[in-house]
Amino acid sequence: MSGVTLRKVKAEDADIRLDRWFKRNCPEFTFGQVQKFLRGGQIRVDGKRAKANQRVEPGQEIRVPPVPVMSGGGSEPWTKDGDYNASEGQQRKHDGPAKSNASEAELQALRDSVIFYDEVVLAINKPAGLAVQGGTNTSIHVDGMLDALKLDSKERPKLVHRLDKDTSGVLLLARSSSAAHALTKAFKDKSTRKLYWAIVTGAPVEREGLIDAPLAKLAGKGGEKMVIDEKQGKSAQTVYRQLHRAGRRAAWLALSPLTGRTHQLRAHCEAMECPILGDGKYGGAKAFIDGMSNQMHLHARAIDFPHPVTGHRVVIEAPVSEHFATSLKALNFDPKTPTKFLTPEIHREKEEKPKPKAKPSRLRKR
Repeated sequence: MSGVTLRKVKAEDADIRLDRWFKRNCPEFTFGQVQKFLRGGQIRVDGKRAKANQRVEPGQEIRVPPVPVMSGGGSEPWTKDGDYNASEGQQRKHDGPAKSNASEAELQALRDSVIFYDEVVLAINKPAGLAVQGGTNTSIHVDGMLDALKLDSKERPKLVHRLDKDTSGVLLLARSSSAAHALTKAFKDKSTRKLYWAIVTGAPVEREGLIDAPLAKLAGKGGEKMVIDEKQGKSAQTVYRQLHRAGRRAAWLALSPLTGRTHQLRAHCEAMECPILGDGKYGGAKAFIDGMSNQMHLHARAIDFPHPVTGHRVVIEAPVSEHFATSLKALNFDPKTPTKFLTPEIHREKEEKPKPKAKPSRLRKR
């Protein structure tokens, strides 16, 4: 599986436990993930299965699986490609990070996509169609081009979450190991908020609300797909609000995932019978509108997170992609709609709002 690296133990890490080595050198991994990978034999030392309490020595090679970053639309570690291939032929035999075959023009385009950076945090506006990490038939990806985002730092940025290949918008990166640890923790404890914009076909019955529908993976001819499964599915919740609508033809939604399941926003929009425009995987023919772009219209509009150093809240917004902007114009939706993060209380406010009292009749008796 593309993404595996072999890293050599440095002198300063001599005689520490293997799980401590991961905590020090790969803070993006949680304790539970390291334990799981060890049990499955996906973490190895000098090609041999290893245990958490095993002491490492300088010069040893540690097999590190692909970074378990977050799924697009949530805070849970990404496990879309959970069964990593242990074949030596598919490992990159070098002591370094992922690489890709990107051209200089593609590297410059990635640098041009930077929308925020300081000493410890960097964010890009990821274009639709660019994968975050490598996979089958994917040689160009953000993970392989991170050296181009060093900017004024000597350290390579680190991924702390992910977006689906066809989703555009804010992708946050850490510029140091300590920042990666802090940002990963912020995703895990839900102190990070994310706002997505989507253009969907049709329009929800309710203007706003909470989608509470557990999701499970279903294998099929077209690959894995997330489906609602009340018995086997894992809890999945999404808050939504309708920003604009074009009759029953289409609607522009703001979406905030409260959980982080794979393809959660796509599956939840389809569950409302309003698939995301261009998302044929979940919406089939219903996901397309004649005369409009067939690209998926899902955009990570903004992210709000505690700064790893100061603790102050930071909000980063990403302009929509060209095809998204064109569709907004075609549907006469106002592109200047302000960014407003949604909260879980949105549906409670609606439920608790008292019903208006019936007004007395103004009809006079004859």
